[in-house]
Amino acid sequence: MAKDKNVQQEIAAHRAEEHFFDQSAVDEVMKKYDRESNTRVWEGWQKWAVNIVLAAFSCFSIYVTLFATWLDLIRYPSFLACIIVIGYLNFPAKKGAHKPNSMPWYDWLLMVLGAAAFFYVVVNAQSLTVRLGTLNIKSYEIVIGIIGIIALAELCRRSVGLPILCVASAFLLYALYYYCFSRNMGAARAIRQVTIGLFYQTTGVLTTPVQVCAKFIVVFIIFGAFLERTGISDFFINLANCLAGSSSGGPAKVAVISSALCGMVSGSSVGNTVTTGSVTIPMMKKTGYKGEFAGAVEAAASTGGQIMPPIMGAAAFLMAEYVGVPYSDIIVRAILPAVLYFLGIFICVHLEARKLGLRGIPREELPRFSHLVGKIYLLLPLVALVYLVSSGRRTMAYSAAISIVIAIVVSLFNKDTRMTPAVFFDALAAGAKSCITVAAACGMAGVIAGCINMTGLASKLITGIVSISGGRVIIALLLTMLCCIVLGMGVPTTANYCIMASTCAPILIQMGIPQMAAHFFVFYFGIVADITPPVALAAYAGSAIAKSPPMKTAFNATKLAIAAFVVPYIFALNPAMLLIDTTVLEVVQIVITSLFGIFGVAAAMNGFLFKKANWLVRALLCAGGLMMLYPGNLTDFVGIALLLVLLAWQYFGAKKANAA
Repeated sequence: MAKDKNVQQEIAAHRAEEHFFDQSAVDEVMKKYDRESNTRVWEGWQKWAVNIVLAAFSCFSIYVTLFATWLDLIRYPSFLACIIVIGYLNFPAKKGAHKPNSMPWYDWLLMVLGAAAFFYVVVNAQSLTVRLGTLNIKSYEIVIGIIGIIALAELCRRSVGLPILCVASAFLLYALYYYCFSRNMGAARAIRQVTIGLFYQTTGVLTTPVQVCAKFIVVFIIFGAFLERTGISDFFINLANCLAGSSSGGPAKVAVISSALCGMVSGSSVGNTVTTGSVTIPMMKKTGYKGEFAGAVEAAASTGGQIMPPIMGAAAFLMAEYVGVPYSDIIVRAILPAVLYFLGIFICVHLEARKLGLRGIPREELPRFSHLVGKIYLLLPLVALVYLVSSGRRTMAYSAAISIVIAIVVSLFNKDTRMTPAVFFDALAAGAKSCITVAAACGMAGVIAGCINMTGLASKLITGIVSISGGRVIIALLLTMLCCIVLGMGVPTTANYCIMASTCAPILIQMGIPQMAAHFFVFYFGIVADITPPVALAAYAGSAIAKSPPMKTAFNATKLAIAAFVVPYIFALNPAMLLIDTTVLEVVQIVITSLFGIFGVAAAMNGFLFKKANWLVRALLCAGGLMMLYPGNLTDFVGIALLLVLLAWQYFGAKKANAA
């Protein structure tokens, strides 16, 4: 216990050293870079009333997911109606400070009209199901549909941001243009056709993203809220300190390990950067890392949490639905790329520490491993979730619900994290609050997907990119990567993936890339947009905590996350890395060679091995690493030979220099 107190004192000392690490400063960073933190302030009985509504939504979502057998036109519109209610109760029209218990009349009006529009579909579901076959929708129902779409779009602007709304608006204008000019309809008929497709049919707002969100994502988000309240984040940080805190450059390695583990639970790049970064960044700076490097390490590692099994962020659930495979299949295929991603960051951190001659945290200031062993039970909810999902005996929603119950039981073993009725109520409310941004983004992604389907834009894009690339797969991959990164600048991963899965993934599939590899490709590049300049929100959040230049931090984060830019090309060109069509022996070979390969690439990016490497050595290290990353006997042999020669050259050169 004394050692644990020492760690807490060390952290407190780090925060006290530089005033911007106090909680109020962290909250300011959240408000600046994380839309989810810019919420309305409620106090007193109004706060209790809003939290009761949020908790009721969580209970409603769990019930519907597990037990209800409603029609699609009842289940999904009722879900979005509830999202609009809790969304407008929590998100004001403008960012920044707001007067407590203040909600303008226009917010009440938008909330009531928007929710009423979706509830209208719920009440008239039977009638609409019959009439949609002949498109017999009345004029006032078109007005109701327009009101519903506008209310959802405004909520998305408030909770997610303007970029995705701009993208959705562009697709919407194209759909209207298509019906007006390509189909020779008047403006009124075009608006009618688009509204029916987007609001009343299950090809628009109510399409796959919202369906998956209502069926699976919501329950997993609520599970994450309960899991956080068991104290598992502190357990992960202390575990990372035990494993790597005392080694060279220990705090940075702690940041990588703890962010990878905590990122599985949070699913938010910016949120994870600020939460764990408030502890790890000051420790890294005190050890001797530059501010821009410390912020970049935290941002890159936190962003990777969305690709870390078993909870890979909301987009992974959508991928399972789009590809048509069990979620457990997605988890298995994501393991090796995720390991390579974090190993690349870990190696860069280690080499940077060696280059700067940095030490770790003294062992007496680290928590005792025996104390952590006594808290190993905190992992039971995650273990149960992985087992239930991978066994295939239960649905994903049922598995998440069982894991919530286990998390509640686990919390009872520690009086500091015990799940009292108040904490239970708070977890339900927090889970519902976290669902708003994901559901709003899924709704707008549905608008985009609906416009693409109605106009046949996907086939036109396929034809265009195939023509531009001249049938060359590598050029198509490069164009797709650029689309994902540009679109992902300010757009949530969930929405970005939905758009790219509807537009670019079919292009890659048509050019011969396996379906799974194509979807993983767009998934990865949608995620790294959070650390890619010029709009790198996670990197900017890390720079705000580290008080470092934002652009330098973003470029450092991009360099650290080099595996995320290289590995997708590897598994797109040779899907063996995703364990597609491979034998056990081939899997073992791929794992071993990939680990050595990422070492070569990371060393090339850092420019240091046993001594500083010149540009030629760095180029050869990168070439050897890439050869080993690409599955194949010849490339593996050439790559390992090249790496061994360079390792020997560097080792004996450093030894000779030290002796001199």
